[in-house]
Amino acid sequence: MSLARLLKVTKQYESGLVLREAYFRLRAGERVGLIGRNGAGKTTLLRLLLGQEAPDEGRAEIERGVRLGYFSQFSELDGEQSVQQALRDVFAEVAAMEEELIGIELALEDSTVPPEQLESLLARQAHLIEEMTHRDGWTYQTRINTVLNKLGFSQEHRTRPIGQLSGGWRNRASLAKLLLEEPDVLLLDEPTNYLDIEGIAWLEEWLRAHAGASIIVSHDRHFLDGIVTRVVEIENYQLQEYEGGFTWYVRERRRRLKTLERQFEHEEELLVLESEAIDDRQEALRNPSKALKRKLANIKQKAEPRPMDKIITGIYQGLHVPTRLCRVESIAKSYGGQRLFLGLTFEVQQGDRLGIVGPNGCGKTTLLRAILGTEELDEGQVAWENGAEPIWFNEVLEKLDPADTVTHAVNVVGMAYAAARKQVNRFLTLLQFSEADLKQRIGTLSGGQKARVALAQCLLSGAPVLVLDEPTNHLDLTSIQVMERALVYFPGAIVVVSHDRFFLDKVVNRLLVFEGGPAPVEVVGNWTLWQVGAAKRAGEAVEDGVAEVLSLLR
Repeated sequence: MSLARLLKVTKQYESGLVLREAYFRLRAGERVGLIGRNGAGKTTLLRLLLGQEAPDEGRAEIERGVRLGYFSQFSELDGEQSVQQALRDVFAEVAAMEEELIGIELALEDSTVPPEQLESLLARQAHLIEEMTHRDGWTYQTRINTVLNKLGFSQEHRTRPIGQLSGGWRNRASLAKLLLEEPDVLLLDEPTNYLDIEGIAWLEEWLRAHAGASIIVSHDRHFLDGIVTRVVEIENYQLQEYEGGFTWYVRERRRRLKTLERQFEHEEELLVLESEAIDDRQEALRNPSKALKRKLANIKQKAEPRPMDKIITGIYQGLHVPTRLCRVESIAKSYGGQRLFLGLTFEVQQGDRLGIVGPNGCGKTTLLRAILGTEELDEGQVAWENGAEPIWFNEVLEKLDPADTVTHAVNVVGMAYAAARKQVNRFLTLLQFSEADLKQRIGTLSGGQKARVALAQCLLSGAPVLVLDEPTNHLDLTSIQVMERALVYFPGAIVVVSHDRFFLDKVVNRLLVFEGGPAPVEVVGNWTLWQVGAAKRAGEAVEDGVAEVLSLLR
């Protein structure tokens, strides 16, 4: 049965055409991954289904009686009410029935109640019990606590007024409320942006168990591959459909692109790289020992460099990086009586791609600030080698000048200043900046476009160490893929906090894993190899060869 439909829909704004005679059907039980470049029309499609916008031509239809639930990247929850109170309001009718049942029980215990009233009370009690059972109302408080626990809410965050919470926590509160409402159709726009890896894994399980249908906009490829049953891509104002998960989409689209004229110069190349990354992940699961040895040895394929790689490596040719960059020695930090890390020691050297992972609130961003010298430590020290000054992506993003143009903002930094303008502009085309985009004022750009400007400034800054905190948030898939390729070829070192497991697999070669204590575990390898090792430590069955991998990880 079709729950939602777009029938020959055309939608256009002053800035240009978004959809042209587009068709779409959402069937019961489907989980559709909606992908496309920033500005392609993903959020517009969701708003058309919600009735928040009207098509210029065609029809957007929702089956009679179907309840829609929408999660936006930008929370609408606000006010003096606490998160816990807002979630309890979802079950207001159930809570009222529960209170009435308590009142009936007290009345039944009263010996002065006349017999005719007792009969009425017993009938009402039976009706309420049946209704509570039908609505699964007996467990609503447990369901609230489960969602809050899985999304990382501390007791303090649960009871604080929503208006006093940060945007990230309000975003999570909105998601929690929507999941508890359990609508027939979920429309989710970047639901993983503010979740940690544990929260994302739980959300995957929840969505797979959800009886309704879903349309999910996300740049998290691991998340999409784990839950969607169909991928719909907005391309050239049309909806291209691919049955199966993200892996199947990548492979099928490669075949399809061979018969189509390329819309962007490096599109097929990026799909080849993505397909190779998927093969690497599957090889790591089948034969982790071989996969890890290949990563440790950095074996290079004997093949002609791809055009995109030539552009990236050409930019980096003039960057010379010392071997030793930073020494972190026995550092410790506490907040409000909570010990975040203690006695933490490690080095950052040329070629390191250090990923920091762990649940929200464990101290990942605090650790980044400590490395950068902007966070005062309780104990220990961070020592940078002479000339090894890092650059922080998040700070660069915050300091973008709204009045500056894209091309000027990028061309005046570090290596870009000394490079040929044509070479820099070729690099920017990889990040999807057209000639018209280069002349735009930064203040007129979308959040994703600003993130790409900041990313270009960091990559071209000449800094030997890049520090990144959730760099994939607000970027589309193509921009993430180009960033990953640029980071792989970056001759310096990278320190990154990320919940994007696919990104971690493609970029990092070392991990600092916070596992619930103040002493994170340091391992060699990427996210998939760490998970294989974790399964082994938990006593779960894994493929042959894991024992050798674990000896290397230790």
